[in-house]
Amino acid sequence: MSAMKTAPETARSRDVKNRWLLSLPALAIIFVAALGPLFVMVLYSFLEKGDYGDVKFGVFSLEGWTSVFMQRDIFDDTLGIADAHLAIFWRSIKLSLYTTLFTLILGFPTAYFIATRPARTREIWVFLITIPFWTNLLIRTFAMQQVIRNEGILNNLLIWLGIIDTPLQIIYTDTATLLGMTYVYLPLMVLPLYASIEKLDFRLVEAGYDLYANRLQVLWRIVIPLVKPGLIAGSILVFIPSLGAYVIPRVLGGGKNLMLGNLIELQFGSGRNWPLGAAMSITLMALVMIALLFYVRNAAKSGVRHG
Repeated sequence: MSAMKTAPETARSRDVKNRWLLSLPALAIIFVAALGPLFVMVLYSFLEKGDYGDVKFGVFSLEGWTSVFMQRDIFDDTLGIADAHLAIFWRSIKLSLYTTLFTLILGFPTAYFIATRPARTREIWVFLITIPFWTNLLIRTFAMQQVIRNEGILNNLLIWLGIIDTPLQIIYTDTATLLGMTYVYLPLMVLPLYASIEKLDFRLVEAGYDLYANRLQVLWRIVIPLVKPGLIAGSILVFIPSLGAYVIPRVLGGGKNLMLGNLIELQFGSGRNWPLGAAMSITLMALVMIALLFYVRNAAKSGVRHG
C-alpha cells in the first residue's frame, strides 16, 4: 500500500527534475547574459580605479559610490556636494517625467481614436503606429534633428508663415532632447493605452451621459479608472528608456546637456573612472527598479495579471 502511495510522488519528483534539466540551458544564458554583467558592475563599483581607465583588483574602495553624489576638493581633499552630478540626475528625471507626460497627452487621444474606429480598420491604424519601429533609433533621432535645427523644416516653415524673423534656437537644448524623446517613445505609450481602451465597455460611458455627467466627468470618473493599467504600463515603458537615454541627448543635446546614460559613458571613456561609472549604472538600475515596483504595486491593486 505504501509503495502505491509513493509511486505518484516519485513520478512527480522525476517530472520536476526533468523540467529543471530542460531549463538549465536557458537559466545558464540568463545568468551569463544578465547576472554576469550585473555582478561585474557591482564588483567594479567597490574597487579602486586604475591609472589607465581600469580597476585595481583586490583593492577595496568606496570612492566610486562616494563620488556619485560627492566630490573631493582638489586642494584640501575635503568632500563636498557634486553639483554637476546632481544637476545631471535632476535633468534626467525631469526630462523623463516631462516625456512621460507629453507622450500621455498625445498618446491618450490617439489610442482612444484608434480604439473607437470600426473593427476592420483598427489593425491598419495600429500598423501605422508601429511603422517607426522599423527604423533604427539613430536614424529617427537624426530625422528629428533635421526638423528642429536652425535651418530645419520647423524654422523654415515659421519664417515662411511670418511668425518669426530669425530661426529659433531649439537644437542642442533640453527642449530638443525632450522633443526627440517624445517623438521616439510615443508609440510605447499609445500601444498599452490602446490595449486597455479597446477592452473598455462603452456602455458605461453611455450610462455616465445618461446620468447627466459631462465629458470631463465621464473621462475622469469612468474612462481613466478603467484604463488605468494601460496608462501605468505606458508610463513605465516611456519613463524607463527615457531615464537611461543615450543616443537622443548625445545627438540632439550636442553633448552639452548630459543625461545619466551620457554621464555613465563618459566615466567609462574619457573620464577613466570605471568604479564611478559602475556605481552610477547600479544607481540607474535602482531608479528603474523603483519605477517597476511602482508599476507592479499599482497593477496589483487594479487586479492586472502579469504574463
